[in-house]
Amino acid sequence: MPTPTVRSGGPDSEELPQSLTERVMARVVDARIAVDRREGASRPKSKRRRPSVESPTAGPSSPDLRESESLKRVFRDLGVSYRQYRRQTGEPVAPAVREAAYQFRAAPSITSLVSVAVHLDELDILTW
Repeated sequence: MPTPTVRSGGPDSEELPQSLTERVMARVVDARIAVDRREGASRPKSKRRRPSVESPTAGPSSPDLRESESLKRVFRDLGVSYRQYRRQTGEPVAPAVREAAYQFRAAPSITSLVSVAVHLDELDILTW
């Protein structure tokens, strides 16, 4: 399968990553920054005390959790775009998109996310 590239030849096309994989990775990085920013935001603390429970997710695996959340955030954004496209066109869910989405949900990774993006890019849904 050939690597999809940016189709526009406008003046800003030199600033955009060229391959679809690079564009997806850039979106994941942006989502990671947003997740990190949200995690660092302070909120008023609750007056109630919660029982102290040692979380198995605290510590070294925390970056993995943020990476997973970043991938899922981009996946949800793609889903919003796809549902909007389907509402406008009246098209049913494409089996290839459904299968790629199932594979991503089963094992979230950049590879499975790019697979979803490839199918949406073929439909000219992606605007980034």
